[in-house]
Amino acid sequence: MNNKEESTKIGWNLDNSYVRLPELFFSNLSLNPVRSPELVVLNNSLATTLDLNVEALKSEEGVAVLAGNQTPDSGMPLAQAYAGHQFGHFTILGDGRAMLIGEQVTRQDKRVDIQLKGSGRTPYSRGGDGRAALGPMLREYIISEAMHALGIPTTRSLAVVTTGETITRETELPGAIMTRVAASHLRVGTFQYAAKWGTEEELQALADYAIKRHFPDVEEDENQYLSLLKEVINRQAALIAQWQLVGFVHGVMNTDNMTISGETIDYGPCAFMDTYDPETVFSSIDRQGRYAYGNQPTIGGWNLVRFAESLLPLLDKDQDRAVQIAQDEISKYMDLYHSHWLEGMRAKLGIFNEEKEDQSLMEDLLSMMKKYRADYTNTFRALTFNEPEDFVLFGTSDFTKWKDRWQTRRDRQQASTADSHELMRNSNPAVIPRNHRVEEALDAAVEEGDYSVMEQFLDVLSTPYAHTPEQAEYTTPPAPSNIPYQTFCGT
Repeated sequence: MNNKEESTKIGWNLDNSYVRLPELFFSNLSLNPVRSPELVVLNNSLATTLDLNVEALKSEEGVAVLAGNQTPDSGMPLAQAYAGHQFGHFTILGDGRAMLIGEQVTRQDKRVDIQLKGSGRTPYSRGGDGRAALGPMLREYIISEAMHALGIPTTRSLAVVTTGETITRETELPGAIMTRVAASHLRVGTFQYAAKWGTEEELQALADYAIKRHFPDVEEDENQYLSLLKEVINRQAALIAQWQLVGFVHGVMNTDNMTISGETIDYGPCAFMDTYDPETVFSSIDRQGRYAYGNQPTIGGWNLVRFAESLLPLLDKDQDRAVQIAQDEISKYMDLYHSHWLEGMRAKLGIFNEEKEDQSLMEDLLSMMKKYRADYTNTFRALTFNEPEDFVLFGTSDFTKWKDRWQTRRDRQQASTADSHELMRNSNPAVIPRNHRVEEALDAAVEEGDYSVMEQFLDVLSTPYAHTPEQAEYTTPPAPSNIPYQTFCGT
């Protein structure tokens, strides 16, 4: 069977619009074949939505593509160039261990990037081996699928294959490659790269491409680049509000990890809070707490300023007017974020309408949760089912007074108690990928070759708002420990 027949059988329908951008933005790649690839997890439901044949993907030919040993017909392997601020410091970057093999176009005309992560060295590897370890790839698979189930825009994982090779980090680790699916891999850092090293024409080409791919409705606007800025600001405000509402800590909000599409990307040092604390940091390299949970909205705004700076030549020919236009739009970000966050918090508390005092009601609850070290997810779950005895605030005078205020507030709305309860059920997850459960699944898979723990965990995480008895055991926080939980970039 030739390459074209194999591609047709599997269902690949790849286009390569990114290569029609100026060559500044990418480098063509040769394949870096691995020794003995083996499929260890395949996202059947995602494959189906991409019009891919699940059984054919499991074949030798299918796994060869997922391992980077073979390219589908019409695939054009490349690595994307970008730059970015890492912990506030600007540096040149790029997909140092990722290979974009093409864009799958479905029968519904949906276009998504198909990227292999851990597929080997690229011109942007900066001395690294370009490979990835099994644990971090499985971690991204678990967390990204959990985020998708929670209704949060995210890149997703189609598959993870082991390579039959070991990679050297602090120790010898089993190598793996993950197939990542994204609306695109355009980042704030892509625009920073264009603004720093490209011509104005190349910057405009990138902006035109982003608009055509993600915001086609603004192509005819009087100033489509201003519209682009507005769209990206709103999507990021909405995304970060959703992170905050579920207690998600991204961990590495560098500008290269901020997508133009508004999807969450890069699940290296991320984690979910158990005990509520705005200063929560998990990442081992975030020693100053720059990307702490409570700082995420502000950092989102900081990153958007960098994006606006890169667009200045396109916003207006007069630099002073361009700066003023950008500042006017960026100044709206925090209000947009608060609007999205307030809407989400009202839903978590079963409130349909708006009142001026709502923010103080929410902030007082969060202050109590911090004071008494309450579990973030379980507190809202207990409120949903009116089971306050299940969490540490129960019996305190602070909570008794707050609950009376909350009940009075809900009584003032026209919605019924049943409607309010249903809103809370659909807004407060029963389960999140708690860190100790993630580690349990990874240990079983990596150390023992047992993927059943992960598969069961993924099944539970796939319906976080179901509130089924089977989910109960996954709601338990970790046992108390004197050792803070840490996450790592997984490079």
